[in-house]
Amino acid sequence: MKLYTYFRSSAAYRVRIALNLKGLAYDAVPVHLLRGGGEQRQPAYRAVHPGGLIPALIDGDVTLTQSLAIIEYLEEMHPVMPLLPQDAAGRARVRALALTIAADTHPLTNLRVLQHLTGPLGLGEDAKMDWYRHWTGAGLATLEALLAQGETGRFCHGDTPTLADCCLVPQVFNAQRFNIDLAPYPNVARIHATCADIPAFQAAHPSAQPDAE
Repeated sequence: MKLYTYFRSSAAYRVRIALNLKGLAYDAVPVHLLRGGGEQRQPAYRAVHPGGLIPALIDGDVTLTQSLAIIEYLEEMHPVMPLLPQDAAGRARVRALALTIAADTHPLTNLRVLQHLTGPLGLGEDAKMDWYRHWTGAGLATLEALLAQGETGRFCHGDTPTLADCCLVPQVFNAQRFNIDLAPYPNVARIHATCADIPAFQAAHPSAQPDAE
């Protein structure tokens, strides 16, 4: 398998965690999101992903995009170390937790949105960071409330990592990078700390990637 990735991309980080948890080998192909105006905008990468977004996964003749779709593909193709519960209600809860981050929070705070705020919309750095902190805080608050309900254990759902943990860890990394206080989100912080002790999460961390700066 070949993973087009960028060390700080939250979406690629999710997929790296899933691959590592399942013990799947892959070749990392770095795509720098800033160098030269963004390598993701170049024709060579657009041929892989027409939207120019990270990540993309190539598995034989199959090319996949969208981090959650990729992880669900890995789940179906490699069911060892399952990342979704066996029961329908549990699977729905894990997907809801994951989408709280991947659909409701991260899209408002990713690189292309922040670049649009400071570029065409002409907002200053302070306004951009206010935007980032507002939407990140709102997302983490929702996640914290959801984690206070249901079958939260050592991890987001029960006592083994799931798709939800693959999403939580990169979002917390971003929050910490921009100095967002995690004290209001004790369940989020606790689960992140638990994941941080696991080799599969450690190996997926941005600082451990070949393109880390």
